[in-house]
Amino acid sequence: MKLSQLFENAPNIEIFDLCFDSRKAKENDMYFCMEGMVHDGHDFVEDVIQKGVKCIIHSKDIKYMHKGVVYIQVENVNRTLNVVASKFYGYPSQQLKVFGVTGTNGKSTVTNIIQNVYSKFFPCGYIGTIAIRYGDVKLAPNLTTPDPILLHKTMREMVDYGMKAVALEVSSHGLELGRVQSIDFDIAVFTNLTYDHLDFHGTIEKYFEAKKKLFQLLKKDGIAVLNVDDPYYDQLKQVTNARVVTYGIQNDADYYANHVNIGVHGSTFELHHLGKVYEVSTNLVALYNIYNLLAAIATMCESGIAIEDILPHLQSIDQIEGRMERIDEGQTFNVIVDFAHTPDGMEKVFEYAKNITPESKSIIAVFGSAGKRDTRKRKIFGEIADRYCSSIILTEDDPRDEDPKEIANEIKTGILHTNNIFIADRYAAIRQAIESANAQDTVLILGKGDEVFMYREFGREHWLGDHIVARRCIKKYCLEESVE
Repeated sequence: MKLSQLFENAPNIEIFDLCFDSRKAKENDMYFCMEGMVHDGHDFVEDVIQKGVKCIIHSKDIKYMHKGVVYIQVENVNRTLNVVASKFYGYPSQQLKVFGVTGTNGKSTVTNIIQNVYSKFFPCGYIGTIAIRYGDVKLAPNLTTPDPILLHKTMREMVDYGMKAVALEVSSHGLELGRVQSIDFDIAVFTNLTYDHLDFHGTIEKYFEAKKKLFQLLKKDGIAVLNVDDPYYDQLKQVTNARVVTYGIQNDADYYANHVNIGVHGSTFELHHLGKVYEVSTNLVALYNIYNLLAAIATMCESGIAIEDILPHLQSIDQIEGRMERIDEGQTFNVIVDFAHTPDGMEKVFEYAKNITPESKSIIAVFGSAGKRDTRKRKIFGEIADRYCSSIILTEDDPRDEDPKEIANEIKTGILHTNNIFIADRYAAIRQAIESANAQDTVLILGKGDEVFMYREFGREHWLGDHIVARRCIKKYCLEESVE
């Protein structure tokens, strides 16, 4: 695209691509001098010019100006990046129905339900923690909410592929760092807000302020789908100019569920909407997943799909990797892998485990806590597990440059009654839990979900994945031994 098409009175030179990471700069790129928490993009201007960058977008004064390079000074580089990225890729979010989902827990589940079911009617992509998916394309995830360049580039590819919609996970980091300022959201969904990311935001109030930004971004003819049972509902309702639609179980809502019956392999409930009652049957389990399902139903219905048409597809929703993933290789006990890494998420998984585990049987949990992240929740994790478990196996979970044993010791301060051990190697910890389980026990493997990497001091290291390790251990140490 010509630079003159992106900025008034700019030279008529060709721009091949956009970038803000100096390491990825290429010839004829436009480089944005972004100021990060660690590095300032202005410090790398000379480096990118050596790589052939033809245009520099900056907010601070540039000391040395090179001939043949265009310098454009702006007040806010991030805001400009958002505007330029959208225009450079042809305003793709305006050509898609964009469903944005935010909240502490449930983002991945709601967006994946939407993609899975909505695609039965119209082609729908997904961008989030688990992957980037559309049609037959599946790419590794970047961040929960990618940067503006990757977001608009991916949406452009989705439009060209034939997608009509996209379900996008919108993280508090993505909102606070301004990654979605130029996305044209049609529907924004709020799941819940509980204790998380305080290492980044500082306080729960600032965390909520970040979440609010999505609903403030909504256009007047957009729709805000809000959880009426969440304590932050009233505040969110006040900040948006969009039409508000509610869902819930405890309080009356536009999409209201009652007579909820949670089973081991599925759930049923009555859905009340506009004076009608619908019998809902789904393969999803756990009460919090009923909330997630209500959010997805409301979103799809408000986008024009009739509830009657949605219902048949709820009985066989694709398994969402690492989210309440039931590992079944024919063993006599329950094994569940879940991404739960917040106190609220942990509590809800343990509540479900208690409901499906006979009183005389055991709940065995395997988990840790991430290094270089909010340390205050470690003791809370211990307290929660202590209330539900018969035994606890503490292990590594993205330790980064912290000692996993020290992290485990902090978790142990909340464990007062339950037998617990520390096994540093996560594979060995999962194996121990599975080998110790008896018939009708429940093994919970928490924290990493579907992730196939482990963050260590030197960066990412390959990890098989909790779901894969669990299957291997069941086959090798339970089924083979029983055959023998």
